[in-house]
Amino acid sequence: MAMILLPRPPRLPRSNLLLDLMPTVFRHAGFRFFFYSNEGDPREPVHIHVMKDGGEAKFWVSPVRLARSHGFDAKTLRRLAQIVETYRTEIEEAWHEHFGN
Repeated sequence: MAMILLPRPPRLPRSNLLLDLMPTVFRHAGFRFFFYSNEGDPREPVHIHVMKDGGEAKFWVSPVRLARSHGFDAKTLRRLAQIVETYRTEIEEAWHEHFGN
């Protein structure tokens, strides 16, 4: 019996796929502030993830507080919390635009 080869569906370039799964809200001083598109069911409260050089942190936005981190020292986490506080309105607006609620 002959094998029938079906054409493969086009694949998104990896960079586009990652952007869809982890949309960047903004960058600041080399840090990337982003969401994961699958934020749980039911969805967790508004929060932001931060990544740089292998370190990652998650901050709740209102009120701003650290949820968890890996690879950042205390000084960097305090700085990141200040940045999240400064951009809290923009983060919340981006969250509601992305998730629709």
